[in-house]
Amino acid sequence: MKYQNDILIRAARGEETERTPVWLMRQAGRVLPEYRAVREKLSGFIELCTTPELAAEVTIQPVDILGVDAAIIFSDILVIPEAMGLPYEMQEARGPYFPNVIQNKSDVDRLLAEEAADHLQYVYDAIDITFKELKGRVPLIGFAGAPFTILAYMIEGHGSKTFSKARRFLYNEPVVAHALLEKITRATTTYIKRQIDAGAALVQIFDSWAGILPPDQYKEFSLPYIKQICEDVPHVPRTVFSKGAFFIRDEFAQFPCETVGLDWNMDIQESRKMVGPNKVLQGNMDPCALYLPEDKIYQKTKEMLDAFGPNKHIANLGHGLYPDTEKSKVKFFVDAVKELSKR
Repeated sequence: MKYQNDILIRAARGEETERTPVWLMRQAGRVLPEYRAVREKLSGFIELCTTPELAAEVTIQPVDILGVDAAIIFSDILVIPEAMGLPYEMQEARGPYFPNVIQNKSDVDRLLAEEAADHLQYVYDAIDITFKELKGRVPLIGFAGAPFTILAYMIEGHGSKTFSKARRFLYNEPVVAHALLEKITRATTTYIKRQIDAGAALVQIFDSWAGILPPDQYKEFSLPYIKQICEDVPHVPRTVFSKGAFFIRDEFAQFPCETVGLDWNMDIQESRKMVGPNKVLQGNMDPCALYLPEDKIYQKTKEMLDAFGPNKHIANLGHGLYPDTEKSKVKFFVDAVKELSKR
């Protein structure tokens, strides 16, 4: 596919670019009044995710409104457990909630693996519609949750500061935990491949709860499964974002991915030394910095770009946009990256 704007793909491949590309996690969401207008017509978040035409509409909005260098398909990491046979609800005040959770081997045995991907046609349809409507303006990013992060929700049943139930499960039922992780990995790999077939030009794996594990458990229960997914989808640029896993950065030096995402707590120059010169780094503006006045956002953006240097960097936040961020501040940040990074 020939893109009118392919700067993100070129940067993700490690090529020198005329400026630093920029996109934002949660760029399609509540910071945009245009998104809220679509959402208000529906029963909730899940209906939006499962309605391909509307998911495509909100996916494209940030490209038109914010001027980002890529679209990322509007979906949710928790579509995987639902497709595997563990449905969830999205409660406005509480977030994701699973009425039933995984407690033992019998629960794991009942779950689908590769076949789960067959139940996610609405995502592939949304990608197909988005791909066609973008008409090559910018590439489309596909994504999935890392197996451990998915396991954490499937066992805990909801978001948590500690995920103590899920972590206890790793200690007390390691064999069952690995069986669950293996099934999630097989489902996720097939799911990502289908996203690529539908039109995704890059993919990102979100390990949102990586930072709750100690290093030894992360190396046992998360990293090998992310590696397996990356190895099985090698023909598009792959980004791994392990939020809070500062202790694992050196492992990514030889990892089968092109880009390593940094959260805002990870020092940029230290990360470059640990990850090495060959990987692309993505990030890592603190989302709260976008609450600053525009002149301060400009300065913070310059400091970030100077620390990363001119090449092998994709500008982004260190996590997703917060819902109450002003749209004008978000666009200002995107424009500042473009202006300040011109070679």
